[in-house]
Amino acid sequence: MTSKPSHDCRLYLITLPRLDDLAAFGRTLAGALDAGDVAALQIRLKDAPDDVIAAAVDVLGTIARARNVAVILNDRPDLAAKLGCDGVHVGQSDASCAEARRLMGPTAMIGVTCHDSRHLAMEAAEAGADYVAFGAFFPTTTKDAPTTADPEILSIWQETMAIPCVAIGGITADNAAGLAAAGADFLAVSAGVWNHPDGPAAAVKALNAAIAEGLAAR
Repeated sequence: MTSKPSHDCRLYLITLPRLDDLAAFGRTLAGALDAGDVAALQIRLKDAPDDVIAAAVDVLGTIARARNVAVILNDRPDLAAKLGCDGVHVGQSDASCAEARRLMGPTAMIGVTCHDSRHLAMEAAEAGADYVAFGAFFPTTTKDAPTTADPEILSIWQETMAIPCVAIGGITADNAAGLAAAGADFLAVSAGVWNHPDGPAAAVKALNAAIAEGLAAR
């Protein structure tokens, strides 16, 4: 997931929180990735055993990399390094950015959850993060979001900092355009893709259309 010029915004998919049928989800993922531009896939399996996560990285990582989509593991830089992921995403209560960098090496992508705080984001940037994530921008059922972020934080970040910012939290094709217009470099989406009434492939198409609409409004 290379950082693009500031006028670009790309889709960043996050898996379902549980994958009871990995092979079936792999087929769904392939269809979604083939439907439009996606920069990265975050494999987010909270509290799953290491062997379950490893199997998911093996199956889904192969599908993603075949389409030039970066593979990012949530929370676990130790496991991400062991499994050869492209990067890791850590929260404020997970391993520090510095620890993630030490475990994964200089070329891995390190992303950090910064909630609604520019202060936390600046700390992450100073620690060497490759991107910072702000949110939640909308109500979300995917995770318990402790903060609500205003799109203005994306605009301010874009104007003052070079490190890319990711918008996360309740994003769908219906509300994505405003976040792209506000300055998000990436839109992280989970339920808005996998639970779309017309299916994940249709969601990716609709989200890319919404991103294009938002960029045109910048």
